[in-house]
Amino acid sequence: MASTTSDTKKNSVDSAWTIFLIFLRLGCTSFGGPIAHLGFFRSEFVTRRRWLSERSFADIVALCQFLPGPASSQVGIALGLSRAGYAGALCAWAGFTLPLAIVMTLFALGISTWGNAFPAGALHGLKVVAVAVVAQAVWSMARNLCTDIQRVSIAVASACAILAWPTAWSQIGVMCIAAFAGLWLLKPSQALPHDPLPISANRRVGFVLLSLFFFILIGLPILAQALPDQTLAMFNAFYRAGALVFGGGHVVLPLLQATVVPNHWVNNDVFLAGYGAAQAMPGPLSTFAAFLGASMQRTPSGWMGAALCLIAIFLPSFLLVLGTMPFWEALRRSVRTQAALAGINAAVVGVLLAALYHPVWTSAILKPVDFELALIALAALMFWKLPPWLVVIGCGVIGWALSYVA
Repeated sequence: MASTTSDTKKNSVDSAWTIFLIFLRLGCTSFGGPIAHLGFFRSEFVTRRRWLSERSFADIVALCQFLPGPASSQVGIALGLSRAGYAGALCAWAGFTLPLAIVMTLFALGISTWGNAFPAGALHGLKVVAVAVVAQAVWSMARNLCTDIQRVSIAVASACAILAWPTAWSQIGVMCIAAFAGLWLLKPSQALPHDPLPISANRRVGFVLLSLFFFILIGLPILAQALPDQTLAMFNAFYRAGALVFGGGHVVLPLLQATVVPNHWVNNDVFLAGYGAAQAMPGPLSTFAAFLGASMQRTPSGWMGAALCLIAIFLPSFLLVLGTMPFWEALRRSVRTQAALAGINAAVVGVLLAALYHPVWTSAILKPVDFELALIALAALMFWKLPPWLVVIGCGVIGWALSYVA
Protein backbone atom coordinates (compact mmCIF):
# COMPACT_ATOMS: atom_id res chain seq x y z
CA MET A 1 0.00 0.00 0.00
CA ALA A 2 2.83 2.40 0.86
CA SER A 3 4.55 1.62 -2.41
CA THR A 4 1.36 2.31 -4.36
CA THR A 5 0.90 5.65 -2.62
CA SER A 6 4.50 6.59 -3.35
CA ASP A 7 4.14 5.70 -7.02
CA THR A 8 0.95 7.76 -7.27
CA LYS A 9 2.66 10.82 -5.80
CA LYS A 10 5.65 10.37 -8.10
CA ASN A 11 3.44 10.12 -11.19
CA SER A 12 1.53 13.22 -10.10
CA VAL A 13 4.75 15.22 -9.66
CA ASP A 14 6.15 13.94 -12.96
CA SER A 15 2.90 14.87 -14.72
CA ALA A 16 2.88 18.39 -13.26
CA TRP A 17 6.54 18.86 -14.23
CA THR A 18 5.79 17.63 -17.75
CA ILE A 19 2.93 20.10 -18.01
CA PHE A 20 5.23 22.91 -16.86
CA LEU A 21 7.77 22.08 -19.58
CA ILE A 22 5.10 21.83 -22.29
CA PHE A 23 3.58 25.19 -21.36
CA LEU A 24 7.02 26.75 -20.96
CA ARG A 25 7.73 25.90 -24.59
CA LEU A 26 4.35 27.33 -25.59
CA GLY A 27 5.02 30.46 -23.53
CA CYS A 28 8.27 30.99 -25.42
CA THR A 29 6.84 30.37 -28.90
CA SER A 30 3.13 31.33 -28.93
CA PHE A 31 3.09 34.64 -30.79
CA GLY A 32 -0.02 36.31 -32.13
CA GLY A 33 -2.34 37.06 -29.21
CA PRO A 34 -5.10 35.10 -27.46
CA ILE A 35 -6.79 33.75 -30.57
CA ALA A 36 -3.46 32.41 -31.85
CA HIS A 37 -2.73 30.98 -28.39
CA LEU A 38 -5.90 28.91 -28.54
CA GLY A 39 -4.81 27.62 -31.93
CA PHE A 40 -1.47 26.54 -30.46
CA PHE A 41 -3.27 24.83 -27.57
CA ARG A 42 -5.62 22.97 -29.89
CA SER A 43 -2.76 21.76 -32.07
CA GLU A 44 -0.74 20.62 -29.04
CA PHE A 45 -3.38 19.03 -26.84
CA VAL A 46 -6.19 17.95 -29.18
CA THR A 47 -4.40 17.06 -32.40
CA ARG A 48 -0.91 16.04 -31.27
CA ARG A 49 -1.25 14.70 -27.73
CA ARG A 50 -4.98 13.79 -27.80
CA TRP A 51 -5.44 14.78 -24.18
CA LEU A 52 -9.07 15.68 -24.85
CA SER A 53 -11.62 15.74 -27.65
CA GLU A 54 -12.39 18.62 -30.00
CA ARG A 55 -15.75 19.20 -28.31
CA SER A 56 -14.29 19.17 -24.79
CA PHE A 57 -11.65 21.69 -25.83
CA ALA A 58 -14.28 23.92 -27.43
CA ASP A 59 -16.38 23.86 -24.27
CA ILE A 60 -13.40 24.79 -22.10
CA VAL A 61 -12.76 27.72 -24.44
CA ALA A 62 -16.44 28.72 -24.22
CA LEU A 63 -16.32 28.72 -20.42
CA CYS A 64 -13.16 30.83 -20.35
CA GLN A 65 -14.64 33.32 -22.80
CA PHE A 66 -17.64 33.63 -20.51
CA LEU A 67 -15.49 34.28 -17.44
CA PRO A 68 -13.73 37.62 -16.95
CA GLY A 69 -9.98 37.63 -17.36
CA PRO A 70 -7.44 36.44 -19.97
CA ALA A 71 -9.11 33.60 -21.88
CA SER A 72 -5.96 31.88 -23.17
CA SER A 73 -4.37 31.77 -19.72
CA GLN A 74 -7.60 30.43 -18.24
CA VAL A 75 -7.77 27.71 -20.90
CA GLY A 76 -4.21 26.76 -19.98
CA ILE A 77 -5.16 26.58 -16.29
CA ALA A 78 -8.15 24.37 -17.13
CA LEU A 79 -6.03 22.08 -19.31
CA GLY A 80 -3.45 21.71 -16.53
CA LEU A 81 -6.26 20.95 -14.10
CA SER A 82 -7.60 18.24 -16.40
CA ARG A 83 -4.23 16.54 -16.58
CA ALA A 84 -2.71 16.81 -13.10
CA GLY A 85 -5.20 18.48 -10.78
CA TYR A 86 -4.45 21.71 -8.95
CA ALA A 87 -0.66 21.26 -9.25
CA GLY A 88 -1.06 20.88 -13.01
CA ALA A 89 -3.12 24.07 -13.18
CA LEU A 90 -0.40 26.03 -11.35
CA CYS A 91 2.39 24.56 -13.50
CA ALA A 92 0.51 25.30 -16.73
CA TRP A 93 0.06 28.94 -15.71
CA ALA A 94 3.67 29.34 -14.56
CA GLY A 95 5.15 27.83 -17.72
CA PHE A 96 2.98 29.92 -20.04
CA THR A 97 3.24 33.21 -18.13
CA LEU A 98 6.71 33.56 -16.62
CA PRO A 99 8.78 33.99 -19.82
CA LEU A 100 6.95 37.14 -20.93
CA ALA A 101 6.59 38.39 -17.34
CA ILE A 102 10.36 38.27 -16.83
CA VAL A 103 11.09 39.95 -20.17
CA MET A 104 8.53 42.72 -19.55
CA THR A 105 9.94 43.36 -16.07
CA LEU A 106 13.44 43.69 -17.50
CA PHE A 107 12.10 46.05 -20.19
CA ALA A 108 10.45 48.22 -17.51
CA LEU A 109 13.64 48.35 -15.47
CA GLY A 110 15.55 49.30 -18.60
CA ILE A 111 13.20 52.18 -19.34
CA SER A 112 13.35 53.45 -15.75
CA THR A 113 17.15 53.28 -15.72
CA TRP A 114 17.92 54.44 -19.26
CA GLY A 115 14.62 56.08 -20.13
CA ASN A 116 16.27 59.27 -21.39
CA ALA A 117 18.53 57.21 -23.62
CA PHE A 118 15.61 55.38 -25.22
CA PRO A 119 14.59 57.31 -28.37
CA ALA A 120 11.23 59.06 -27.99
CA GLY A 121 10.43 58.29 -31.62
CA ALA A 122 10.88 54.56 -30.97
CA LEU A 123 8.46 54.77 -28.03
CA HIS A 124 5.90 56.47 -30.27
CA GLY A 125 6.41 53.78 -32.91
CA LEU A 126 5.53 51.15 -30.32
CA LYS A 127 2.32 53.04 -29.53
CA VAL A 128 1.42 53.20 -33.23
CA VAL A 129 1.87 49.47 -33.74
CA ALA A 130 -0.59 48.86 -30.90
CA VAL A 131 -3.26 50.41 -33.16
CA ALA A 132 -2.58 47.80 -35.84
CA VAL A 133 -2.50 44.90 -33.37
CA VAL A 134 -5.82 45.84 -31.76
CA ALA A 135 -7.42 46.48 -35.17
CA GLN A 136 -6.38 43.01 -36.29
CA ALA A 137 -7.85 41.52 -33.12
CA VAL A 138 -11.16 43.36 -33.68
CA TRP A 139 -11.40 42.12 -37.25
CA SER A 140 -10.48 38.51 -36.45
CA MET A 141 -12.84 38.25 -33.50
CA ALA A 142 -15.69 39.94 -35.39
CA ARG A 143 -15.43 37.43 -38.22
CA ASN A 144 -15.73 34.53 -35.78
CA LEU A 145 -18.13 35.91 -33.18
CA CYS A 146 -20.40 38.33 -35.09
CA THR A 147 -21.81 36.08 -37.80
CA ASP A 148 -25.31 37.57 -38.18
CA ILE A 149 -27.17 40.85 -37.83
CA GLN A 150 -28.15 40.19 -34.22
CA ARG A 151 -24.57 39.65 -33.09
CA VAL A 152 -23.34 42.65 -35.10
CA SER A 153 -26.01 44.80 -33.47
CA ILE A 154 -24.96 43.65 -29.99
CA ALA A 155 -21.31 44.45 -30.80
CA VAL A 156 -22.09 47.94 -32.15
CA ALA A 157 -24.38 48.78 -29.23
CA SER A 158 -21.72 47.58 -26.78
CA ALA A 159 -19.02 49.74 -28.38
CA CYS A 160 -21.26 52.83 -28.30
CA ALA A 161 -22.17 52.24 -24.64
CA ILE A 162 -18.54 51.81 -23.58
CA LEU A 163 -17.49 54.99 -25.39
CA ALA A 164 -20.40 56.95 -23.91
CA TRP A 165 -19.76 55.70 -20.35
CA PRO A 166 -16.05 54.77 -20.14
CA THR A 167 -15.98 53.19 -16.69
CA ALA A 168 -15.10 49.75 -15.39
CA TRP A 169 -18.66 49.13 -14.21
CA SER A 170 -20.11 50.01 -17.63
CA GLN A 171 -18.21 47.03 -19.07
CA ILE A 172 -19.83 44.72 -16.55
CA GLY A 173 -23.26 46.18 -17.32
CA VAL A 174 -22.71 45.74 -21.05
CA MET A 175 -21.78 42.08 -20.59
CA CYS A 176 -24.85 41.39 -18.45
CA ILE A 177 -27.17 43.08 -20.96
CA ALA A 178 -25.49 41.19 -23.80
CA ALA A 179 -26.12 37.88 -22.00
CA PHE A 180 -29.84 38.70 -21.74
CA ALA A 181 -29.85 39.83 -25.39
CA GLY A 182 -28.31 36.50 -26.35
CA LEU A 183 -31.02 34.63 -24.46
CA TRP A 184 -33.69 36.66 -26.24
CA LEU A 185 -32.25 36.95 -29.77
CA LEU A 186 -29.88 34.01 -30.20
CA LYS A 187 -31.64 30.70 -29.74
CA PRO A 188 -29.80 27.57 -30.93
CA SER A 189 -32.22 25.05 -32.44
CA GLN A 190 -31.01 22.30 -30.10
CA ALA A 191 -28.32 21.54 -27.58
CA LEU A 192 -25.08 20.16 -28.98
CA PRO A 193 -24.22 16.47 -28.32
CA HIS A 194 -22.76 16.02 -24.86
CA ASP A 195 -19.11 15.04 -24.53
CA PRO A 196 -17.93 14.71 -20.91
CA LEU A 197 -14.92 16.81 -19.94
CA PRO A 198 -11.90 14.89 -18.57
CA ILE A 199 -11.89 16.93 -15.36
CA SER A 200 -12.67 15.70 -11.86
CA ALA A 201 -12.89 18.57 -9.38
CA ASN A 202 -14.45 18.81 -5.95
CA ARG A 203 -17.65 20.85 -5.84
CA ARG A 204 -17.08 21.77 -2.21
CA VAL A 205 -13.63 23.17 -3.02
CA GLY A 206 -15.13 24.92 -6.04
CA PHE A 207 -17.74 26.62 -3.87
CA VAL A 208 -15.06 27.78 -1.41
CA LEU A 209 -12.90 29.22 -4.22
CA LEU A 210 -15.83 31.06 -5.81
CA SER A 211 -16.80 32.46 -2.40
CA LEU A 212 -13.20 33.61 -1.89
CA PHE A 213 -13.27 35.32 -5.30
CA PHE A 214 -16.30 37.43 -4.35
CA PHE A 215 -15.07 38.01 -0.80
CA ILE A 216 -11.81 39.54 -2.09
CA LEU A 217 -13.61 41.48 -4.84
CA ILE A 218 -16.03 43.11 -2.37
CA GLY A 219 -13.85 43.32 0.72
CA LEU A 220 -10.57 44.52 -0.79
CA PRO A 221 -11.86 47.96 -1.94
CA ILE A 222 -13.34 48.54 1.52
CA LEU A 223 -10.04 47.60 3.15
CA ALA A 224 -8.06 49.77 0.73
CA GLN A 225 -10.34 52.72 1.54
CA ALA A 226 -10.01 52.21 5.29
CA LEU A 227 -6.25 51.64 5.24
CA PRO A 228 -4.59 53.96 2.69
CA ASP A 229 -1.53 52.03 1.55
CA GLN A 230 0.19 51.94 -1.84
CA THR A 231 0.68 48.17 -1.84
CA LEU A 232 -2.95 47.51 -0.93
CA ALA A 233 -4.17 50.02 -3.51
CA MET A 234 -2.09 48.40 -6.25
CA PHE A 235 -3.26 44.88 -5.39
CA ASN A 236 -6.88 46.07 -5.32
CA ALA A 237 -6.59 47.82 -8.71
CA PHE A 238 -5.01 44.86 -10.49
CA TYR A 239 -7.24 42.26 -8.83
CA ARG A 240 -10.26 44.28 -9.96
CA ALA A 241 -8.85 44.43 -13.49
CA GLY A 242 -8.46 40.67 -13.59
CA ALA A 243 -11.86 40.08 -12.00
CA LEU A 244 -14.10 42.49 -13.90
CA VAL A 245 -12.81 42.69 -17.47
CA PHE A 246 -13.97 40.35 -20.21
CA GLY A 247 -11.95 39.74 -23.36
CA GLY A 248 -8.41 39.42 -22.05
CA GLY A 249 -5.36 41.65 -22.36
CA HIS A 250 -6.57 44.01 -25.07
CA VAL A 251 -9.79 44.84 -23.24
CA VAL A 252 -8.10 45.30 -19.86
CA LEU A 253 -6.05 48.16 -21.34
CA PRO A 254 -8.65 50.94 -20.77
CA LEU A 255 -9.26 49.91 -17.16
CA LEU A 256 -5.57 49.75 -16.28
CA GLN A 257 -4.83 52.99 -18.10
CA ALA A 258 -7.67 54.76 -16.28
CA THR A 259 -6.23 53.57 -12.97
CA VAL A 260 -2.45 53.81 -13.11
CA VAL A 261 -2.09 57.02 -15.17
CA PRO A 262 -4.45 59.40 -13.29
CA ASN A 263 -3.01 58.15 -10.00
CA HIS A 264 0.48 59.02 -11.31
CA TRP A 265 1.67 55.47 -10.76
CA VAL A 266 2.94 55.16 -14.36
CA ASN A 267 3.48 57.81 -17.04
CA ASN A 268 1.07 57.47 -20.00
CA ASP A 269 3.88 57.34 -22.59
CA VAL A 270 5.60 54.57 -20.64
CA PHE A 271 2.27 52.76 -20.32
CA LEU A 272 1.61 52.68 -24.07
CA ALA A 273 5.24 51.97 -24.93
CA GLY A 274 5.14 48.89 -22.71
CA TYR A 275 1.85 47.82 -24.24
CA GLY A 276 3.35 48.12 -27.71
CA ALA A 277 6.47 46.20 -26.70
CA ALA A 278 4.33 43.38 -25.30
CA GLN A 279 3.00 42.76 -28.81
CA ALA A 280 6.46 41.60 -29.87
CA MET A 281 6.50 38.86 -27.26
CA PRO A 282 4.88 35.43 -27.02
CA GLY A 283 2.62 34.51 -24.14
CA PRO A 284 -0.41 36.17 -22.50
CA LEU A 285 -0.77 39.93 -22.83
CA SER A 286 -2.01 40.28 -19.24
CA THR A 287 1.60 39.80 -18.13
CA PHE A 288 1.75 43.49 -19.07
CA ALA A 289 0.82 43.86 -15.39
CA ALA A 290 4.39 42.87 -14.51
CA PHE A 291 5.69 45.75 -16.66
CA LEU A 292 3.39 48.20 -14.88
CA GLY A 293 4.35 46.90 -11.44
CA ALA A 294 8.04 47.26 -12.22
CA SER A 295 7.47 50.77 -13.67
CA MET A 296 5.64 52.18 -10.63
CA GLN A 297 6.85 55.63 -9.62
CA ARG A 298 6.17 54.73 -5.99
CA THR A 299 7.04 51.68 -3.93
CA PRO A 300 6.61 48.80 -4.37
CA SER A 301 8.25 48.83 -7.78
CA GLY A 302 10.91 46.82 -9.58
CA TRP A 303 10.74 43.06 -9.17
CA MET A 304 8.57 43.31 -6.03
CA GLY A 305 6.02 45.50 -7.81
CA ALA A 306 6.05 43.22 -10.84
CA ALA A 307 5.35 40.12 -8.73
CA LEU A 308 2.59 41.89 -6.78
CA CYS A 309 0.72 43.10 -9.87
CA LEU A 310 1.20 39.81 -11.73
CA ILE A 311 -0.26 37.76 -8.86
CA ALA A 312 -3.10 40.24 -8.37
CA ILE A 313 -4.25 40.24 -11.99
CA PHE A 314 -4.11 36.44 -12.40
CA LEU A 315 -5.50 35.43 -8.99
CA PRO A 316 -9.13 35.96 -10.12
CA SER A 317 -8.55 33.61 -13.06
CA PHE A 318 -7.34 30.85 -10.74
CA LEU A 319 -10.26 31.28 -8.35
CA LEU A 320 -12.84 31.44 -11.15
CA VAL A 321 -11.55 28.56 -13.29
CA LEU A 322 -10.83 26.18 -10.41
CA GLY A 323 -14.10 27.18 -8.74
CA THR A 324 -16.30 26.93 -11.82
CA MET A 325 -15.03 23.73 -13.44
CA PRO A 326 -16.84 21.39 -10.98
CA PHE A 327 -20.19 22.99 -11.97
CA TRP A 328 -19.54 23.54 -15.68
CA GLU A 329 -20.32 19.98 -16.72
CA ALA A 330 -24.05 20.46 -16.07
CA LEU A 331 -24.26 24.05 -17.29
CA ARG A 332 -22.62 23.37 -20.65
CA ARG A 333 -25.47 21.08 -21.69
CA SER A 334 -27.96 23.96 -21.58
CA VAL A 335 -29.19 25.62 -24.77
CA ARG A 336 -29.81 28.81 -22.79
CA THR A 337 -26.19 28.89 -21.61
CA GLN A 338 -25.02 28.59 -25.21
CA ALA A 339 -27.25 31.52 -26.24
CA ALA A 340 -26.01 33.73 -23.38
CA LEU A 341 -22.40 32.90 -24.29
CA ALA A 342 -23.04 33.95 -27.89
CA GLY A 343 -24.35 37.34 -26.75
CA ILE A 344 -21.39 37.91 -24.43
CA ASN A 345 -18.91 37.00 -27.16
CA ALA A 346 -20.47 39.58 -29.48
CA ALA A 347 -20.23 42.21 -26.73
CA VAL A 348 -16.52 41.40 -26.29
CA VAL A 349 -16.00 42.48 -29.90
CA GLY A 350 -17.75 45.78 -29.16
CA VAL A 351 -15.65 46.43 -26.06
CA LEU A 352 -12.50 45.77 -28.05
CA LEU A 353 -13.69 48.10 -30.81
CA ALA A 354 -14.21 50.87 -28.26
CA ALA A 355 -10.71 50.28 -26.87
CA LEU A 356 -9.30 50.56 -30.39
CA TYR A 357 -10.58 54.13 -30.58
CA HIS A 358 -9.80 55.19 -27.02
CA PRO A 359 -7.18 55.13 -25.67
CA VAL A 360 -5.18 53.27 -28.35
CA TRP A 361 -6.00 55.41 -31.42
CA THR A 362 -6.36 58.76 -29.65
CA SER A 363 -2.98 58.39 -27.94
CA ALA A 364 -0.99 57.17 -30.95
CA ILE A 365 -2.40 58.66 -34.18
CA LEU A 366 -1.44 62.33 -33.90
CA LYS A 367 -0.54 63.16 -37.52
CA PRO A 368 -0.86 61.65 -41.03
CA VAL A 369 2.47 59.83 -40.88
CA ASP A 370 1.29 57.97 -37.78
CA PHE A 371 -1.77 56.77 -39.67
CA GLU A 372 0.41 55.69 -42.59
CA LEU A 373 2.69 53.70 -40.28
CA ALA A 374 -0.33 52.06 -38.61
CA LEU A 375 -1.71 51.05 -42.03
CA ILE A 376 1.61 49.51 -43.02
CA ALA A 377 1.78 47.60 -39.75
CA LEU A 378 -1.80 46.35 -40.20
CA ALA A 379 -1.06 45.15 -43.73
CA ALA A 380 2.12 43.46 -42.51
CA LEU A 381 0.17 41.57 -39.85
CA MET A 382 -2.98 40.67 -41.77
CA PHE A 383 -1.91 40.24 -45.39
CA TRP A 384 1.87 39.93 -45.58
CA LYS A 385 1.75 37.52 -42.59
CA LEU A 386 4.94 38.87 -41.02
CA PRO A 387 5.71 37.74 -37.45
CA PRO A 388 4.28 40.17 -34.86
CA TRP A 389 7.67 40.59 -33.17
CA LEU A 390 9.20 41.70 -36.48
CA VAL A 391 6.38 44.20 -37.13
CA VAL A 392 6.75 45.70 -33.65
CA ILE A 393 10.52 46.05 -33.91
CA GLY A 394 10.15 47.52 -37.41
CA CYS A 395 7.66 50.15 -36.21
CA GLY A 396 9.95 51.08 -33.35
CA VAL A 397 12.87 51.58 -35.75
CA ILE A 398 10.73 53.56 -38.23
CA GLY A 399 9.37 55.73 -35.41
CA TRP A 400 12.92 56.44 -34.28
CA ALA A 401 13.97 57.35 -37.84
CA LEU A 402 10.95 59.59 -38.38
CA SER A 403 11.74 61.52 -35.23
CA TYR A 404 14.92 62.74 -36.92
CA VAL A 405 13.16 63.59 -40.19
CA ALA A 406 10.37 65.63 -38.56
